[in-house]
Amino acid sequence: MDRLTTLVERFHLSVTAAPLSEANLIAKSGTRDASGQVLFYARSSCPQSCAGEVLFSARVAWSGSTNPLMAALPDCVEMDLADHADTLALVTLMQQEVEGRRCGAQSVVNRLGEALIVRLLRLQIERGSTEVGLLAGMADPRVSRAIVAIHDHPDRQWSNADLADVAGLSLSRFSELFTQIVGETPMGYLRRWRLILARQDVERGDRVDAVARRYGYGSAESFTRAFRRAYGLAPTNLRH
Repeated sequence: MDRLTTLVERFHLSVTAAPLSEANLIAKSGTRDASGQVLFYARSSCPQSCAGEVLFSARVAWSGSTNPLMAALPDCVEMDLADHADTLALVTLMQQEVEGRRCGAQSVVNRLGEALIVRLLRLQIERGSTEVGLLAGMADPRVSRAIVAIHDHPDRQWSNADLADVAGLSLSRFSELFTQIVGETPMGYLRRWRLILARQDVERGDRVDAVARRYGYGSAESFTRAFRRAYGLAPTNLRH
């Protein structure tokens, strides 16, 4: 089960070399007894106190609050490179590209940066979360199966019973556990995910009636009402 690919592909992820004052991703050098550290600040820039020990700094853009996983991350995601030799090698390559400034360096930094962010997210999911939300749901081996099914197949006419089968739980236990861990009902999360995707589709120019059908709305009018409740404006207001 792949918990991250749909999120990475659906939300444009870019990693650009940036000065520390604008960066939210940094790699810090280690001490004599340590191999260094990677820090990703999901909702702010890196603190200036990091200056003087930074191997490289970059700016990560990943659709901000419209990306539910980005919104669920803690303020700072940390990775100790002493425990991750392969990621240390990746960080070293990024440092060389940032410092070398050779032809195509930014493209290489972006690709390596995507790999680094995915590794940070994997680690965060493996650690689990004590906070109610999507991250906690993705860390749970049962609930995560239902979440991935919703992410990968938003056009299906899911029922609670269908998702409970995917999770391998009884209907009552699934509904209780999902709501307890994620903080909203399975159908509530499904509706929110569909509206997130619908907004992307409308912004790229898809017809409102086609988007409404794609995500299971009976009419463009019912879709518009749901969209307005979620975002405070009609989908037609997003058309360029």
